[in-house]
Amino acid sequence: MPNDIPSSALANEGSSRTQYGALCWRMHRGKVEVLLITSRDTGRWIIPKGWPIAGLDPAQTAAREAWEEAGVEGDIASQGLGVFDYDKALGPKESVPCSVQVFGLRVAELKGKFPEKKERRRKWFAHEKAARKVAEPELRNLLLSLPDLLSVA
Repeated sequence: MPNDIPSSALANEGSSRTQYGALCWRMHRGKVEVLLITSRDTGRWIIPKGWPIAGLDPAQTAAREAWEEAGVEGDIASQGLGVFDYDKALGPKESVPCSVQVFGLRVAELKGKFPEKKERRRKWFAHEKAARKVAEPELRNLLLSLPDLLSVA
């Protein structure tokens, strides 16, 4: 079992576990761009996300994950943009269903040094292209509707 999964996340067999994610974005030449990162295991494109962190609220947790996984600093929204579900692989034949509450994070700066720099790649995409890069349908829909969500958020 990977050491980054809290035992509380593995309790309640069969139920979905909660994670918090940061949809990192910026305006570039009048268009919304999204920063995606690669997962450590498969290298697929994802957003920074992780388990609840004691002492931090959901938005703060999402911001911490964005820093650790992508070197992002910026302003996190206190209200969520939406939710997506996925199955987190725990091993070759084991996974756990997760529900990710997503918070918008407007990127102010990308740091060159951050905790998971050697484990991931990061890249800016137009929001429509980012939607084509991710595997999760609900995350794809969030990315496609991002400009509208940001004007409301």
